[in-house]
Amino acid sequence: MEKRDFHIIAETGIHARPATLLVQAASKFNADVKLTYKDKSVNLKSIMGVMSLGVGQNADVTVSADGDDEKEAIEALADTMKKEGLSD
Repeated sequence: MEKRDFHIIAETGIHARPATLLVQAASKFNADVKLTYKDKSVNLKSIMGVMSLGVGQNADVTVSADGDDEKEAIEALADTMKKEGLSD
């Protein structure tokens, strides 16, 4: 299992557009990918799950991946977070 912590710097947090991009990135991998915020974990391949967390600015979240392509999944999601200005 691979894990990486992120500090959300985007003013609007993880709203609909970046959430969609994260879900699309996670969906490319076979690994089981989860987003954890305030002790609640959701499937990062589910837009409804991600939106239900209500992640705002200055939130600390953890992305974890478990499966044969877990390292690649974490790297791709980290790139998406940075590219979208969600995290530094």
